Amino acid sequence: MWSMITTSFQNFMGTGLIMGWYLLTLVYLWITEKDRRKRVLLLYAPLAVLALYFNPLFARLVYAAVGDEIYYRLLWLLPVTVVVAYGTVCVYDRIKSRRKYWFAALCAVLVTVSGSCIYASPHFHKAENLYHMPQAVVDICDAIQVEGREVMAVFPKEMLSLVRQYTPLVCMPYGREMLVSRWQADNPLYDAMEAEVLDMNVILPLAKTYSSHFVIVPEGKKVVGNVEDYGFVLVDRIDGYVIYQDPGVYIGL
Repeated sequence: MWSMITTSFQNFMGTGLIMGWYLLTLVYLWITEKDRRKRVLLLYAPLAVLALYFNPLFARLVYAAVGDEIYYRLLWLLPVTVVVAYGTVCVYDRIKSRRKYWFAALCAVLVTVSGSCIYASPHFHKAENLYHMPQAVVDICDAIQVEGREVMAVFPKEMLSLVRQYTPLVCMPYGREMLVSRWQADNPLYDAMEAEVLDMNVILPLAKTYSSHFVIVPEGKKVVGNVEDYGFVLVDRIDGYVIYQDPGVYIGL
């Protein structure tokens, strides 16, 4: 349990510079800050959060209730930015000579080098449209939507969290819960869609059990099985994806 707590804290720290700066600021404010209200807000409350976070008994209770996926979010309660900014300004204000300008410049440099560019994360992509999501999602949803009613479509993993953001009229037999470990449930259709080789002899019968109108698969993946044996037909290829439709499921086209 202790190793899980410390590992989670280390991941939260990132490079460690800002967190080190924060802890030093806490020490500085503990010695110098006299305003009781500020001490409660900036010192006592954050220290209570840290004490709870590093308490193995408390951690065990939280882990048992919600799992380990969100325990690190307790650290979001720490006013790191506020404390660092306030402490830095207090130090700046105490410096009476021109050295305060060098101090301010040093702090600016430390902030700059303390982390990494957030847009370098693989979770960020250059916006392709006004919806800030891959254009393929927009194009495919527009192609399969039917005005005035919902359609059921099976999507690959990379689109699960995006389809619902774009339109509530395209439903899925499984969704974002498959991407979050604490919510994951066994779903043979999802497993078949994420296999290295897409076996239509498995995917299409399962899709029919959900009354799916469409099955969307990546064009670059190997596909085995004859879709026509299960009543599906290839209706379009859009942005690197193949759309199969089951004409036997009424969608009011």
